[in-house]
Amino acid sequence: MRITVDQDRCCGSGQCALAAPDVFDQRDEDGVVVLLNPSPAAERLADVTDAAAVCPASAITVEP
Repeated sequence: MRITVDQDRCCGSGQCALAAPDVFDQRDEDGVVVLLNPSPAAERLADVTDAAAVCPASAITVEP
């Protein structure tokens, strides 16, 4: 799996960090998404897919 984030589109809602905290975080000063792990283990696919689905800015792309 490969994950990319578009920090310019991110609105800082934090839903990704709640859904997959080992893959996504937020910068403290502005809340913009930080990708901690661009290639997590396959068993994380459901959580990462959920994180992308709940992103209100559609800033997360997941390629299985």
